[in-house]
Amino acid sequence: MNSGAGAGSRVRWEDGALQAAMRGAAAELGLELPEADGKWGRLAEYVDEESGRRVMVYPPDSGRRAFHVRLQGNRAPLAFGASSDLAKVVRAASAWMVGAGLEETKARASFVRYRPWALAHEQKPFGRVELAWLIKLDRVHTPPYNRHPRAHAVLAAAYAQPVLRGLMPVNSHFNLWFSTTIEEPSSSKVGYVLCPYEGGVYGADGGLYEVWNAGELVARTGTPEEAVALVVAGLPEGIGPAI
Repeated sequence: MNSGAGAGSRVRWEDGALQAAMRGAAAELGLELPEADGKWGRLAEYVDEESGRRVMVYPPDSGRRAFHVRLQGNRAPLAFGASSDLAKVVRAASAWMVGAGLEETKARASFVRYRPWALAHEQKPFGRVELAWLIKLDRVHTPPYNRHPRAHAVLAAAYAQPVLRGLMPVNSHFNLWFSTTIEEPSSSKVGYVLCPYEGGVYGADGGLYEVWNAGELVARTGTPEEAVALVVAGLPEGIGPAI
């Protein structure tokens, strides 16, 4: 496969095929690309354990007509993009893995996208709690999370409350709860659980958001702000930020 091969080419992306194609394209382009981690089969993953940088490349399939790329660094997914041109994908992966910043990587591969928080985090890393919030809020831009606006509305409403913003956010099946510890946050839950209902009107009172405590329904509300207010009111006195 030459470096210009694209997603529209009649290629069967079996295990290892994408990794081989990336390797061949990099050689043709004269670019440096580390050996791919072979554990993901159809994907191509490149990892620098020392710097923490990582690139994941997903091949086209029945649901994707282009190659999808994710760039990670500083403990966070910082950028993403899609291109049908494998050469452009290789340029992005190579730039990131040899140490280019977000702006330089985008200059070499214009399909790469990132948002202001990612650039700020690259230049001065956020604390782990703030970073966890930003990553979760950012998911509204990418599938499948972009199909769940109420789950995002709950996150945004909770983030607007300083006392909740200082706690570690934890998700499961789009439900949201909070923790007082950064390490293993699921083991130190505090307060109520927020449950957005994505299917439409829920229950006789028309509530779209539920608040639960210890397996019992506390209330159903029509707005995420109302649900979040109940969570804030139910927090223990004097609760501090997650540590």
